[in-house]
Amino acid sequence: MAEVALFHHALGRTPGVDAFAEALRSAGHGVVVPDLFDGSRFDTIEAGVAHAEAVGFDTIADRGEGVASGLAAGFVVIGMSLGNMPTMKVAQNNPRVGGAVFIHGGVPLGFFGDGWPEGLPLQAHTNRDDDWGDLEVLEDLKATIGDSMDLFVYDGSTHLFTDSSTPDHDPRATGLVLERVLDLLALA
Repeated sequence: MAEVALFHHALGRTPGVDAFAEALRSAGHGVVVPDLFDGSRFDTIEAGVAHAEAVGFDTIADRGEGVASGLAAGFVVIGMSLGNMPTMKVAQNNPRVGGAVFIHGGVPLGFFGDGWPEGLPLQAHTNRDDDWGDLEVLEDLKATIGDSMDLFVYDGSTHLFTDSSTPDHDPRATGLVLERVLDLLALA
């Protein structure tokens, strides 16, 4: 079974983030969910992003990198929205990573480095009509990375659709995301 680092979104470490982690644990995987906001939680994405900006996006990414440094070779990093920043940084800079997953958006190449590690599997999950979902960024990544990346686009407009503690939650799409992530973890 795989070791996983799951990085939360801009609302913080919500019960819905923990529920997603628990679903992975129930399938036998070891999952760590670091609190990149040191206990702060927010009611809106905008407030959480403002907090992350005040703390510093590099600091948030570095916190994720610190957690990942203690995981065994072959671990998988999963980010949810804002959590995709540490996911990208770890995936591009830690040769022990076995896979990466972006949920609710993505990060463009060039943010932490220009290249993607050859052969490193990446899954990305976003809603087609989500204003925060970075679909164009993800399509550009897919065009650059090619077969190492699977891009899954769901029919919806909400952002945090896998977080069961938010009004954005879409149980059907969450089930598909979990199924596809578990397929990736089975290979790690």
